[in-house]
Amino acid sequence: MITRLERSCGRVLGFTLSGKLHDADYHHFGPAVDAAVAAHGKIRMLAHFVDFHGWDMHALWDDTKFAVTHFTKVERIAIVGDRDWEKWMAMVCKPFTLADLRYFDTTQLEEAWAWIEEPLPEEPAAA
Repeated sequence: MITRLERSCGRVLGFTLSGKLHDADYHHFGPAVDAAVAAHGKIRMLAHFVDFHGWDMHALWDDTKFAVTHFTKVERIAIVGDRDWEKWMAMVCKPFTLADLRYFDTTQLEEAWAWIEEPLPEEPAAA
């Protein structure tokens, strides 16, 4: 299941990914990301893995298509998890995106949000 986090705002989107992902999960996730891209250009994403069990084959294909079509549209990705394979997955994903991608342990969730919400030098700080 992919659940949008309430802290999401504007071009900063956060999602919890839990259980095993299926095709239906991408029918909600993709349009939410596309709407943010349409409204704000490049976006930032936080993916918080909680009791995550991977993808079924259709969802894995959906994820691959998502990565290809959003290759240049995401500027930062924070992956938050508590398993070694999730950390490894973050490193494997780096060549498939132009985004600055960082892994954070679950205990560093606030640090991950702070990094994802941090203004870039050319953008004004939020008031």
